[in-house]
Parts: sequence; structure tokens; C-alpha cells
Amino acid sequence: MELASRIFISGHRGLAGSAIERRLKLEGFRDIIVRTRAQLDLRDQAAVDDFFASEQPDYVFHAAGVVGGIQANRSRPADFIADNLQMAVNVVDSAWRNGVAKLLFLGSSCIYPKLAPQPLKEESLLSGPLEPTNEWYAMAKLAGLKMCQAYRRQFGFDAITLLPTNLYGPGDHFDLESAHVLPALLRKIDEAHAARADSVVVWGSGTPRREFLYVEDLADACLFAMRHYDGEQPLNVGWGTDLTIGELALELARVVGFEGRFEFDRTRPDGTPRKVLDTSRLAALGWRPRVDLATGLELTYDWYRRSTAHAEVREHVPCSCFSPSS
Repeated sequence: MELASRIFISGHRGLAGSAIERRLKLEGFRDIIVRTRAQLDLRDQAAVDDFFASEQPDYVFHAAGVVGGIQANRSRPADFIADNLQMAVNVVDSAWRNGVAKLLFLGSSCIYPKLAPQPLKEESLLSGPLEPTNEWYAMAKLAGLKMCQAYRRQFGFDAITLLPTNLYGPGDHFDLESAHVLPALLRKIDEAHAARADSVVVWGSGTPRREFLYVEDLADACLFAMRHYDGEQPLNVGWGTDLTIGELALELARVVGFEGRFEFDRTRPDGTPRKVLDTSRLAALGWRPRVDLATGLELTYDWYRRSTAHAEVREHVPCSCFSPSS
């Protein structure tokens, strides 16, 4: 991937896509192609075909997706499976037909079976039933992954897949009903602190264990993989370490300065009991994350406060996949 390459990022306004765009610009790439949903509906096959035929990108980062937490998955299952399937099919097929040199498909650790052995190895994909609270999204992402593998086998198309763990950082969204666990908790705790409240309600039991990756580290991993990986097997991206949702709440309280207590709403579903990735395959290639959780939370809270002050915290922009207690 040369500096003169034409690069298309789908979903450039989302959490992952915006971080990839920032990283590309930081490294000196200038011919970056982006489109809003209004400008290019990735669910429209004819529009996607026309776009690739006219723009002729050399490389593609497919980061677009309809995503959200447990409540969003419950209320909009058709959107989650149909939209994500259509986007994957259209982008991968049009990229291949129009001579794209390489495509990176961004999946998610949500696609692993609910009770797969921990830490999650890439070989565990499709080895058991999915987590019911996000199976619609997971099925679509699994299909996209398999499409990349199929186009590689049949046509020799250099399409690779990364499976990041739960993402957070600048560009996330903080709607209390649809946001993922970390941004939702951050907003709840910040508002409780500002209101001098005595307690914060956390969805679920607080016992599920989760792993978190700062989104700028994901962007770094995406560029690394584009340059150094050309295999069919998907690659996990994360730290390989986790903590409970209850422990995360305490970490966020420390960052915000909240000194109240937490109450756990056990009527809300917990999701998968544990989800931590085996990242040894990517580590063996020479990549590891850099931003630890404590630092990442400080950076995210700083961004949140500045965005809130300017009324720019987005309520309904899709980001990456993990749910309020999953």
C-alpha cells in the first residue's frame, strides 16, 4: 500500500472508520475516498457498482455496519441482518469486479459462539450456537467473512478479515438505550456525578467479563494487516485480557470522579458470560496494542467532555459491536 494509493473507507463516520481515516492521514495518505450514507447507499447494488467503476480504489477498508447494543438488536433484528448482509455482498463483489488490489473486512468478536472456549481462538468460529442477543448481526458478519474467503478461493481476491474485541474511544456514541456498555456507563456515571447522585444503575449482574480495545489501536492494526497479512484465516485484534462489567464501572468512576455506589439491574440480560480473545496469531506477525485501558478511558472521557460542551456527542451513529452487558 503506497502513499499514492487510492483508498476507500466505508463507514468513515463510525467509530472504527473514522479512526482508520485519521490514521491514514497521519501516515501521509491523501487519496482517501469517503462517502456518507446519503451520498452512497451501500445496500444499493447498482449504486455500489457504479461507485467502484467510477472511483477505481486500489484498497478498501470495509468498516460500515448497522450495529448497537442488546436493546437495538432486540428491536431491529431485520435491519441488523439484512442491511449488514447487503453491504457485505455489494462491497466485496464490486471491489473484486473492479480490480481492487486488497480489501479488509472488519468483523467483530460478537460472531463467536456464546460458549466457545476462552480465550477465543479463530478456529472456534461456527463451532456452536451464537449469543441470542446479537445473533442477527453475527450471522451477517459471519457471511461477510465467508464471502471474503470464498472470493479468495475461487477468484484469488486478496480479501482479509479482522475480528476486533469491544471498541471504545473518540467518535463513539452515548445514547443510553442503544449505546454499548462502556459509553453508556460513561455517560450514566458522568451525569450522576454532575447531579451529585448517590448511585448509578448498571444493566445486568455486573459479572460478565469483557475485553476492550482503544479504537486508535484498531486503526493501527488495520494498516498493519493491510501491509503484512494476506491469509484466509481471520485475525483476532485485542489485548487478550479482560475485566468484569462491575470492575469497568469502578474504573470509569475513578476517571470521572464519581464516589457513589452501583446498583445492578438483574432484570436486564447479561449476554455472553465471558469474551476475551486469543491474540497470539496477530502477535506472532509483530503487532500488539499500545493504549492500556486506564489511559484509553482518560482519553475517551476527555473527548466526551469536549464533545458534550460543543453539543457534538452523537446519539444514533452506529459504532462497533458490543452490548450494554455483552
